[in-house]
Amino acid sequence: MDWDGLRFFLELARSGTLVTAARRLAVDHTTVARRIQALEKQMGTTLFAREAGGHRLTEAGRRLQPQVEAMERAFQAVESTAPASQEGLSGLVRVGATEGFGTLVLAPRLAAFARQHPSLVIDLLAMPRLLHLSRREADIVISLERPARGPVVVRKLTDYSLHLYASKDYLASQPAIENREDLRGHTFISYVDDLLFSKELQYLDELLRPDSFALRSTSILAQHQATLSGAGIAVLPAFIAGGDARLVRILPEQASFTRTFWMSVSAETRHLARMQATWNFICETVEGQQPSLMGNAST
Repeated sequence: MDWDGLRFFLELARSGTLVTAARRLAVDHTTVARRIQALEKQMGTTLFAREAGGHRLTEAGRRLQPQVEAMERAFQAVESTAPASQEGLSGLVRVGATEGFGTLVLAPRLAAFARQHPSLVIDLLAMPRLLHLSRREADIVISLERPARGPVVVRKLTDYSLHLYASKDYLASQPAIENREDLRGHTFISYVDDLLFSKELQYLDELLRPDSFALRSTSILAQHQATLSGAGIAVLPAFIAGGDARLVRILPEQASFTRTFWMSVSAETRHLARMQATWNFICETVEGQQPSLMGNAST
C-alpha cells in the first residue's frame, strides 16, 4: 500500500466530492473514483458511502483517516528536507485572494513565477468571497480580516488605500464637489450590503449614506467598469483606479480609506518547499507594488 494511493483517499475524505478532490489533485474525477475503488478492494472494506451530495466516510474510513494523516505529516517532513534547487519546485499551490487584488496584482506575477518552475502548478482563486484554509479551499489565503483561530501561520501582507473616484464625464455634468456635504444627492456605485463577505468593505458607512445607487455589485471589477461608464461615484482601491487616467479622484484629503490584506497558510504545509517559495514570492511582489497599493504611483 503506497502513499500515492492513500492521498486520493485523504483528499476525498476532506473535500467530500470527487470533483473537488480531483481539482485538488490535478486529475480527472474518474481517476479519483478508480483509485478509491482500488484502495477499497485492496483493504477489503468500504471506505466511503456514496450519497447524492457526495461521499461520506464509513466507520472504516473514519478509523483510517488519522492514520493516513500521520503518514501525510511524515511524507511532508521528508519532502521539506529536499532542497528545491536540486530538481525545482513541483506540485500544486492554490492561492485564494480577493477578486481585484488577485486579478490585477497577483495574476500576471504568479503566472511569471509559474513559468520559472515548469513542474509547479499555481491555481489562483480570485473571488469576491472569503476562502477557508480549514475547508482546504486554498493552500494560501489572502483576506481582508486576520484569521482569528486555527492551526495557521498568519502575517500582515500589506495595507492598501481606497478613494472616491468618478469619471470625467460624470463630474462635468454635476455640481462641483468641494467637501463631504457636497456628496449628498449624488449617485453611487457600491457593494450589495447583504452579500458583503467582510465588514471591511463597508466604506460608505464611514462617509455618508447615499441617496441613490446606480449599481450595486459583488464584484469590485464590475464597480470599476460602472464608474468608467459615468454612472456615478465609487470607492475603489488605488491599485485598480489610481493609474486610470479616465477617472478623477474626489476629495483626496477628506475621503480616503485604508484596509489591510492578511496572508495565511496551514501550519501543516507551511514548511513545504513549494509553499515557502510561493509565500515568499507573494511577499516580494507586494513589496514591489507599494506605490500603487497606497495610491502613490506616479502614473
